[in-house]
Amino acid sequence: MEASVGIFGGTFDPPHVGHVAAAERCRAALGLDRVLLVVANDPWQKLPDRRVSPAPIRLGMVEAAVAGHPGLEASDLEIVRGGASYTIDTVEELERTEAIRSPWVIVGSDLSTTLDTWERHGDLALRVRIAVLSRPGSPLVLPRGWRSVAVASDELDVSSSMIRARVAHGQPIDDFVVPEVVRHIADENLYIDETDGSS
Repeated sequence: MEASVGIFGGTFDPPHVGHVAAAERCRAALGLDRVLLVVANDPWQKLPDRRVSPAPIRLGMVEAAVAGHPGLEASDLEIVRGGASYTIDTVEELERTEAIRSPWVIVGSDLSTTLDTWERHGDLALRVRIAVLSRPGSPLVLPRGWRSVAVASDELDVSSSMIRARVAHGQPIDDFVVPEVVRHIADENLYIDETDGSS
């Protein structure tokens, strides 16, 4: 029986409890064997004036965040591949190396209307199914022309940008990230000078 796989890509700078809850919710709702939290090497959609933490550090934080969550895996596919990170390249690599077909790509409702701006979106639409997660403050809209379903999330009102801002202002973040991620942030002196509001 072919494994059912979800691809949950992101910058994960840092990964937080909302990311893990979303991955768990999709795994349960869609009956997935695995959810790959794919850490972007070079997230092309991020604002050019925000410094993104080095990819290996973000990968280490994701590995810590999913520890103890069976079926959730941190993936370094895009880091190893290098260059700009495009979902279509990741899907094609999984097809080639693991014979994975029609994976689910997990996106938040804030991104569901932007899929037609993604690299080679026409090819991507033929190869994947889309799981759109509700997100606080964003209307849940299923993208036209894509095989998609809505998945109700836990509606945790947390974002990476909020966590970065709290670190910059010396505020605690223990309610939003696991202790090992807190240690990563402290050890690497991340987000001390964070000033922007991007997620």
